[in-house]
Amino acid sequence: MTHSSPERIVRRGRVFPEIQWTEAQKAEEKARRQAFYERCWVIFERLKPEILDKYYGWYIAIEPDSGDYFIDRDQEVASKMAREKYPNMIHHIFGINETGVSGRI
Repeated sequence: MTHSSPERIVRRGRVFPEIQWTEAQKAEEKARRQAFYERCWVIFERLKPEILDKYYGWYIAIEPDSGDYFIDRDQEVASKMAREKYPNMIHHIFGINETGVSGRI
């Protein structure tokens, strides 16, 4: 038979309460992410006319610093190819379609 402890500690709230971002830090991170996305979007828009017909419905992983891209039917495989060549770099995934959206509703 197990006994429950009457002095159970209930913790609610943030996992790491000592880490709190200011509004300025949040805005800076949002701007950084937007700038990264825009750099990737320029490359995607440049490639879209070449790849749209041949690879429609596939995925493209773009590494903006080098301009390299990786195309595959599977989103995870395209991402893996990008990580293998550039293990310490961030890449962005686009769906190869008119909008670049890579998900389904």
